[in-house]
Amino acid sequence: MGTDEGFYSIIDYTVDGPRTQRELVETFAEIQERWVRFYPGYRSARFHVSVDGTRVYNIVHWATEADYRHFEATSDTEGRMAAIRAALDGLTGKAEPRMSGDPRYVVVREVGPGPRRTG
Repeated sequence: MGTDEGFYSIIDYTVDGPRTQRELVETFAEIQERWVRFYPGYRSARFHVSVDGTRVYNIVHWATEADYRHFEATSDTEGRMAAIRAALDGLTGKAEPRMSGDPRYVVVREVGPGPRRTG
């Protein structure tokens, strides 16, 4: 199994419960649909929620870092950020970003299914 090539932005939020998780996922999925998904090189946005109701991860997959940089340079960042602020303000609960530093990544290794390794 090879690595899933591409470029990723991983956005991490702490939330105050399952209801806020659901609301955050719904509002951020809408933001992807309205502001992001039509840009060249966009592959997907996956939303992961913790089973304890306290975290939401949004993993945005781009074909290449250049595609992501093009999106950053040409998209309506001000409008998208305003939509994100409005989405966060509209939640019934609390959600706070947990990212520290630049939340951008590339895959360097992946271990897939196979026989047990011996020796």
